[in-house]
Amino acid sequence: MTTVVAESSAPDPVPGPTPGAAAAPGPGGAAAATGRGRLVLARLLAARGAVAGAVIVLLLFALAFGGQYLTPWDYATPDYGALRQPPSGQHWFGTNGIGQDVFAQTVRGLQKSLVIGLLVALFSTVLASLFGACAGYFGGWTDRVLMFVVDLMLVFPAFLVITIISPRLKGAGWLAFVLLLALFNWMITARVVRSMTISLREREFVRAAQFMGVRPLRIITRHVLPNVASFLIIDATIAVGGAVMSETALSYFGFGVKAPDVSLGTLLAAGTFDAPTFPWLFYFAAGLLVLFVLAVNLIGDGLRDALDPTAEAARTHRRPRTPRRKRGSQ
Repeated sequence: MTTVVAESSAPDPVPGPTPGAAAAPGPGGAAAATGRGRLVLARLLAARGAVAGAVIVLLLFALAFGGQYLTPWDYATPDYGALRQPPSGQHWFGTNGIGQDVFAQTVRGLQKSLVIGLLVALFSTVLASLFGACAGYFGGWTDRVLMFVVDLMLVFPAFLVITIISPRLKGAGWLAFVLLLALFNWMITARVVRSMTISLREREFVRAAQFMGVRPLRIITRHVLPNVASFLIIDATIAVGGAVMSETALSYFGFGVKAPDVSLGTLLAAGTFDAPTFPWLFYFAAGLLVLFVLAVNLIGDGLRDALDPTAEAARTHRRPRTPRRKRGSQ
């Protein structure tokens, strides 16, 4: 027992905890997890792109959920005295063809798209982690059945299936649309988690838990998933931007959010034909969409470098090129 305590309190030669340290009980494991979190946070704050992306995302969320209190206009209330008016002090982003305030509609559309993107990323990440971890840990027929389901889902054209099913879910609300998007957004992640779990199940801390009689599901939740959490965090962050883009595309073609509610996709669809003559009907929603996706990608890159420092080292520690000597020089 004394030897174990001495080894757990000794500093690691490599920054970060050993595999399984996140799930190790006791003060040694908690201290290792705290040190790991501080190191990741320091790396993340040192990445200017990630910080800029996080600031942009926070500002967009503040605009989406607080912008409705900055204007007296409701997104569905028309102003019949101002039809297709350009941006002014009364209507900051102008009005559309029936007098609705474009700023209020853009704020509402941004809010709806962000909520859908977050929920889709959350549900798809949970589904992918459970499928991938169970398939990789149990192996055998469980692995074959679960991977058959994954391969079967990959065969289906997601966009086509959603466009067929979505009109039949009009009475179910936008939450059914979220579940439909999440259902076709988890298969690739599940395959990666499965391959990582196969390598983790042979590690000493997993073997020790098995010999101690710990239940398989508890091993998966306490030992396997914490060790793939870095990949899941990065994947979920990028999946938010992808889900927002998918929702926007489907709503653009009329298969997503239904009227009278709005999203960025419905706003882009409504303002596409009027963009040359009434640009405020299109470019405000398009600009916010591009800004959000760009910021999410910056955060994803920063998280990848913070959680996996070898990725950053591969880019920064490149061999410098030696300048060529000019002819005739000695």
